[in-house]
Amino acid sequence: MKFDTLQQGISFYENYARVSSFDTHLYSTKKRKSDGKISLKYCVCNKEGFRETPKLQSNCKKKRPITRMGCNARITLKLVNDQDDYIIFSFHEGHTHPLTTPNSAHHTKQSRNLTLAHKKYIIDNSRANIGATKSYRLMKEHVGGYLNMAASVTDFKNFQRDIRKHIRGKDAHMLIENFKRKQEMCSSFFFKYEVDDK
Repeated sequence: MKFDTLQQGISFYENYARVSSFDTHLYSTKKRKSDGKISLKYCVCNKEGFRETPKLQSNCKKKRPITRMGCNARITLKLVNDQDDYIIFSFHEGHTHPLTTPNSAHHTKQSRNLTLAHKKYIIDNSRANIGATKSYRLMKEHVGGYLNMAASVTDFKNFQRDIRKHIRGKDAHMLIENFKRKQEMCSSFFFKYEVDDK
């Protein structure tokens, strides 16, 4: 198979992985010395290789589960020398582990996606002091169960973390802007604030 861009080849393998019920991640890259263009790209199963045994730490609260199992499933995309196209140079289909069952396929990376509706729901709930975990449980009830969620509780938490990171240091300014908008709508609305040297 031939692809116009490297990203098209990567997307093809990610879609194949989603249909086949496994996750992928991008592995090593080789570049041409002449122009620095990527000549080889490896996309592998997310259970490829083995995790290094971490040194035991006394303050470690939770052990990370072992997810890597030495799986060899992969695809290699190669740049065609006289063109800017990429071809499938090698393909290894076999896995050394069971694939995801249909009931848990919605947990794979390719199947999880925070939609605009999810994001708005998290933002609206955060205004009412409802955290990410409770928002996830509430939405699960709205859509009829975990199978219809298309996102995980971790995705909800990560999005809320990104929002907090975005507004950090701007929250006071945002509050004042909100008061100004209220003043424009209602002439009798009054507010006052003081600032220090910083």
